Amino acid sequence: MRAHRNGRPEVCASNLLRIMRGEVPYERVKGRDGALVDKPNATDDVIADAEWLLETFEPRVQADSIEASPTDALNGDFMTAATISKKEDEEE
Repeated sequence: MRAHRNGRPEVCASNLLRIMRGEVPYERVKGRDGALVDKPNATDDVIADAEWLLETFEPRVQADSIEASPTDALNGDFMTAATISKKEDEEE
């Protein structure tokens, strides 16, 4: 997820938000924190982690909003939705 010549920033940001930490060899910090999955009431931590992830590994985008919500909490299903936009200096 470099700043130049590495695919569309929206796709890279989406891929980043799907990775859990530890899944990428030689880049063990890249990805979302899996320890937050089973934590009760960790929505603020999930949002802060997603913001940090995008700021650190995909500087071409800016997170306009990030929302973490349970889709089916009784079955353990949760969703993180992010609205992102390209930074103005990266527009083509």
